[in-house]
Amino acid sequence: MRPSFFILAAIATGLAAPAAASSYSAQLASPATSKIIARDIVWNCGPAACQGSTNESRPVVLCQSLAKRAGRVDSFTVDGRALTDAALAECNKLAKTTDYSPLAAK
Repeated sequence: MRPSFFILAAIATGLAAPAAASSYSAQLASPATSKIIARDIVWNCGPAACQGSTNESRPVVLCQSLAKRAGRVDSFTVDGRALTDAALAECNKLAKTTDYSPLAAK
């Protein structure tokens, strides 16, 4: 093969378009009306839902990071596709709680 072919192939590979950011949406059990920075995403939360976008592609990890800061997540979608019930349950294992009753019992 000619050297110019390899040069063109290297240039084409280097100029590949960057991946488009995915759009995320989450409905919280206790709605927040603030901006939440969690892991690789900035969430803009209103009374109905939180919205954000990122190139990160680990939905359950992003859901968990939101749940740690905002509490239980009722629904979580990526580009309009909802997490499965099992993935949502995994997300909520790390949800922030405000139940201090076990502490009061001590």
